[in-house]
Amino acid sequence: MAHYVREVEESKALNENPMPKVIVSASGMATGGRVLHHLKRFARDPRSTILFAGIQAAGTRGAAMVGGAEAVKIHGQYIPIRAQVRNLSMLSAHADAEELLRWLGNFRRPPRMTFVTHGEPTASDVLRRRIQDELGWPATAPEHLERAALQ
Repeated sequence: MAHYVREVEESKALNENPMPKVIVSASGMATGGRVLHHLKRFARDPRSTILFAGIQAAGTRGAAMVGGAEAVKIHGQYIPIRAQVRNLSMLSAHADAEELLRWLGNFRRPPRMTFVTHGEPTASDVLRRRIQDELGWPATAPEHLERAALQ
């Protein structure tokens, strides 16, 4: 039976109930929110499974756990990861390069410049090159804090 938890204290109380449960949380990369309290409680338990859905960005707790970290820092303390950690990477809400190129290819005319501003730097640069090579469009993957004049 599903039970939707609306309040923070209700959410924290889930950790005290010894009944087996599935907790679905919105913080996809474990960067903040109520999920941190659940991770502090269940990540130590080898009977638990932490299941991520989608890409885990570099530098996030989610990426560390999917990458096999033995512990992650939560609220100032290191929590050992004894739970099984799995990732359903095919459930990402982001379009992949093929989908983006197909979408861009339907434009009536190319933009004056295409800015690739999302993703890991290497992947962003690969997409930038594909836009240039396959579509013949000007494209850039700006560096962090780089500015561009839009006219």
